[in-house]
Amino acid sequence: MSTPLLPPIGMLAELTHRCPLQCPYCSNPLELLKANRELDTETWLALFSEAADLGVLQVHLSGGEPTLRRDLEQLIAGLAGRGVYTNLITAGVGIVEGRIEAFAEAGLDHLQLSFQGARPATTDRIGNHKGAHEKKLETARRARAAGLPLTINAPIHRHNIEEVPEFIDLALSLGAERLEIANVQYAGWALTNRDQLMPEREAVDRQAEIVAEAQERLAGIINIDFVTPDYFAIYPKPCMGGWARDAFMVTPDGTVLPCHAAQTIPSLSFERFEPRRLSSIWADSPGFNAFRGTDWMQEPCRGCERREIDWGGCRCQAMAIAGDAAATDPACAKSPIHARMAMLVDEAKRIATAPSREEPFVYRRIGAMTESA
Repeated sequence: MSTPLLPPIGMLAELTHRCPLQCPYCSNPLELLKANRELDTETWLALFSEAADLGVLQVHLSGGEPTLRRDLEQLIAGLAGRGVYTNLITAGVGIVEGRIEAFAEAGLDHLQLSFQGARPATTDRIGNHKGAHEKKLETARRARAAGLPLTINAPIHRHNIEEVPEFIDLALSLGAERLEIANVQYAGWALTNRDQLMPEREAVDRQAEIVAEAQERLAGIINIDFVTPDYFAIYPKPCMGGWARDAFMVTPDGTVLPCHAAQTIPSLSFERFEPRRLSSIWADSPGFNAFRGTDWMQEPCRGCERREIDWGGCRCQAMAIAGDAAATDPACAKSPIHARMAMLVDEAKRIATAPSREEPFVYRRIGAMTESA
């Protein structure tokens, strides 16, 4: 059954791949774009204007680290001038005094701050950045003082999953309106470190119980969103709300994608903004139409009662694990290779806990790799 094409309402703008942190769970692609390949201010503003014309209501400004863009205030103001809701996703380190206040004055609506750990030592180790935790705390305080709503983002994996109760306390202490407990998804650089990042089943079960209890206890005080780990799932999540269904993303060089990891599917190609208009890419791009709606689905997805709930799950995960982007997402219990997910979890545990072999992280850097046990 064909699904009618609706205008997009959300957009993720990856303004830069530059970042002061070197997180081993980074979901950005293996090949990072350097600063000389980033869109300039006027092109981003033109893109945002077309996005607003197309129907986009909210833009998430991300990276890399978006505050490394010297024109960020101008970009925020341009979106605010079109009535588009802006959410700044930041690591919160290296932001000079007065700049958060400038973002608020430019019209920023919300700030989302990532913490690699609830404890200073964990944050500093995972991001490979000494003193990062204290800098993040200061960013949170300044954001709240500037009147900005605050989300704390906690990317969860083997090395911080036991800190989930502390993440909840941290978010409360910082006056956050929202906490996102986001289990790491294994795409991009995170796939390189999957064996070292994959948590154990027992820890995932404990985490789910802790979050469920906190959601009930703190209802009306803080919103706690829980992004479940695909490798432990029964049903897949709808990637980006469904492939090219109501959102898209743009890379630093202006390449427009239906999801973060879409370029890992070798059979697809994607177009850049200018000379192609955003509306044309959204409606007519072969890459966007490849897995849009339900007509592309094979069995068991085609006849599944959940086909318009999860929209087939993650095409990039199907590519990575099944070797076929059109296959049923292996996270789904109905996938013929669903058992492979459990095998990967068990293999990761064997590697990560082997007494004679502790694999180091491969830290994320532009142009180089750094290893650390």
